Amino acid sequence: MAPPAEVLAVRGLSKTFPGVRALDGVDLTLHAGEVHALIGENGAGKSTLIKLLTGVHRPDAGDIVFQGRTVSFGTPLEAQKAGISTIYQEVNLIPLLSVARNLFLGREPRNRFGLLDFARMHHEAEQALGAHGVRVDVRRPLRSLGVGAQQMVALARAVASEVRIVIMDEPTSSLEPREVETLFSVIRRLRDEGIAVIYVSHRLDELYAVCDTVTVLRDGRRVHHGRLAELDRLSLVSTMLGRELGEVRKEGLTKFTGDHHATDTEPVLEARDLRVAHQLHGVSVSIRPGEVVGLGGLLGSGRTETAKAISGALGTSSGRVTVAGVPLRAGSTPAAIRAGISLLPEDRKSEGIVPGLSVRENISLAALPRLSRFGLVSEARVDSIVDTFIDRLRIKASSPNQKVGELSGGNQQKVLLARWLAMNPKVLLLDEPTRGIDVGAKAEVQKLVDELAADGLGVLLISSDLEELIEGSDRVVVLKDGAVVGELTGDEVTEDKLMRTIAGHSPDGDVVEEAATDG
Repeated sequence: MAPPAEVLAVRGLSKTFPGVRALDGVDLTLHAGEVHALIGENGAGKSTLIKLLTGVHRPDAGDIVFQGRTVSFGTPLEAQKAGISTIYQEVNLIPLLSVARNLFLGREPRNRFGLLDFARMHHEAEQALGAHGVRVDVRRPLRSLGVGAQQMVALARAVASEVRIVIMDEPTSSLEPREVETLFSVIRRLRDEGIAVIYVSHRLDELYAVCDTVTVLRDGRRVHHGRLAELDRLSLVSTMLGRELGEVRKEGLTKFTGDHHATDTEPVLEARDLRVAHQLHGVSVSIRPGEVVGLGGLLGSGRTETAKAISGALGTSSGRVTVAGVPLRAGSTPAAIRAGISLLPEDRKSEGIVPGLSVRENISLAALPRLSRFGLVSEARVDSIVDTFIDRLRIKASSPNQKVGELSGGNQQKVLLARWLAMNPKVLLLDEPTRGIDVGAKAEVQKLVDELAADGLGVLLISSDLEELIEGSDRVVVLKDGAVVGELTGDEVTEDKLMRTIAGHSPDGDVVEEAATDG
């Protein structure tokens, strides 16, 4: 049997940005029907490689050979028309247009008069989405769907045209388990049809579930290429991090067991009976100084809404929040910040960083009022704070003046964290702090959270990663459908008991009553 045809060959690809060698002589081959894992720490060069393959950037050196022909795409549209589609971690569609218009954008069906054929478009859109397990009104604006459903629309769009390669950049970051299984089914179908897939993910379980081969990048260079099944997980992580196996066992894969020094002191934060119509139904949570409280539950359980309600970013119909015993004015983000509450949002791109501003400007943004006198900002104080947090959080940037949009995802997350730590908060609300970042950056963020708690900071930790939630929390408050359904402490904080509680059982396995919800 003849081996599958080679659809892509990358030879000696290099790219330099101001002060940063993003790619340095990278090689990669991809065959028809192959699912190829592309992995590496944040800043390893994964995103740069994808942008070179899809025409966002042009290489400084090297060749891209696609289907036997050397190519140089000037725009992503050129790459897409040639047969390379990309699904990004952040949905890259137009929220105000309908689901159907997004699905067929740039290739809309037309009638014999050259006008848009909406009836045909809607029918074909329903069929395309139905094949991926999505049942929605395709006439609705895309923004009316949840993030997971929007991601599935992006997936359907990517595979609807005549593609030869589909690039998936952290495609499951916003998906529920049911949607992840649908995605895997689509990937297997693409493989059976001879379509090649480049799969970027930091979730090792996913890689071993669907990928055939792997390329590992580190510091812009290729450090490994081969069959994924021939590399065990520990060796894979060791290759990514460039550390000895013993060091990885010690630092990267061991149980996260920091001593948070939580005491029986009074809570630094108390949220009582928080209610938001159709979203929260009497949620209560408290955090003591030096304590990390996990917020568990499935997507849509009310975790993000709880954090936003506490921080004043989401108005409540009832309930109260107190910080160090002082009541907080409801629905006021400035009041929450002044009281000492800082929120690291789930979507750092749209709700956190300002990509066009520098690292320095992003870090100092929230603290500027404290750093000014008579309307004049002390540049020396700004520099001092910025330099302190770049060093403390080990932010990798060519200089404080580099645009934050040019940094890797993990370093962008650190910049956002530095911004709020510069405010000297009493309580830090972390919503998916390691979402979309690799195992190395994840370990650094976890270690930093532990250090902050040890310094007396109260932390609320939201994570869809059960292992991260269990290993990083002193207590876990479990939400379901916008209500608290249980709380795990001490030895109860295990994966089995957490999953039982989420499923509607007590930690000991007994069925519990569903919490009443608002109408």
